[in-house]
Amino acid sequence: MKRVAIIGAGQTKFDEHWEKSLRDLSTEAGALALADAKITSKQVDALYIGNMSAGRFVGQEHLGAMAMDNAGLNPKPAVRCEAACASSALAFRQGYMSILSGEHDIVMVGGAEKMTDLKGTGAIATLMGAGDQEWESSIGNTFVGLYALIARAHMKEFGTTREQMAMVSVNNHKNGSLNPLAQFPCEITVEDVLNSTLIADPLRLLDCSPITDGGAALILASEEAAKKLDNPIWVLGTGQASDTLALHDRKSHIEMIATKVAAKKAYEQAGLTSEKIDIAEVHDCFSINEILAIEDLGFCKKGDGGKFVEQGKIARDGEKPINTTGGLKSIGHPVGATGVRQIVDITKQLRGQCGKLQMKGIKNGLALNVGGSGATAVVNILGVD
Repeated sequence: MKRVAIIGAGQTKFDEHWEKSLRDLSTEAGALALADAKITSKQVDALYIGNMSAGRFVGQEHLGAMAMDNAGLNPKPAVRCEAACASSALAFRQGYMSILSGEHDIVMVGGAEKMTDLKGTGAIATLMGAGDQEWESSIGNTFVGLYALIARAHMKEFGTTREQMAMVSVNNHKNGSLNPLAQFPCEITVEDVLNSTLIADPLRLLDCSPITDGGAALILASEEAAKKLDNPIWVLGTGQASDTLALHDRKSHIEMIATKVAAKKAYEQAGLTSEKIDIAEVHDCFSINEILAIEDLGFCKKGDGGKFVEQGKIARDGEKPINTTGGLKSIGHPVGATGVRQIVDITKQLRGQCGKLQMKGIKNGLALNVGGSGATAVVNILGVD
């Protein structure tokens, strides 16, 4: 089978960027990825950009054309991909498949979101566009509300505790405190989480990822093109799956079926099992989602996710290091950029370029990006030769 490599990676700082536009953030990320790959924009055949809702956040649609224009790549093709918070992981898969098909040799894949220009209820309503408008957002439900329902179901079924969920945030902030690109590079305690503002019982403010601006980009290349360049990281496996848009229609509220199906496809393609994964970047938009991810990716059995966290197994020196650079909770969550950012961080880990965050002896890494309350899941596995 043909192989596809990552040859360039770049990320802006994730933050509240009052002085930068969506155009600035997407262009900066693309320029960083090109410089990292040591190629020029003229060598790129196509561009795929992930974005959830620029039309509502900043009034800008037609993102593919904007990004291509900024990169100086006209008249080459550009595609915008949207799958809520999984938008840029979807863009990654589309770029990957365009190379596998033989259509392109080198493509740029990016993701960007400028969220902080829209405040309060406007931002919440925009994000709820990723849920079911008729049955969820129209009656005032929010994603923290939906994930609170999931958390309560998990607590009732398995005895998962508030402290165990708090430990997810504590672990990710501990890792993120060493990340210069993180929005909140600071450590917190379990007590900080438990005493933070209640948002939707049982989830509190420090269980929730923040509103963020940022961009991330990758350069993908065919095997033939990649072998002419330095330090390629190979795409070993990729999978995508879907579930019902509305939470109430799900067969189960204590697992994400889309994650399990996408992971199965990615594992099979990579020729790996969950036990063989060295590190993972998982979608911790809320602390309960990381616990579900640990279980649904097969790192522990269903219902043991909270105990897995409590036992320190997700720590950087644990059995299965999770979110080693800070996760959405500490790094930030510009929804259209998160999926590519996760892959950027795994790429840097596999290259040995993570500085104080560097993990030792790793040969592969997995990224899980989730859209909405689990209606979309994308799993990508990377590795070195």
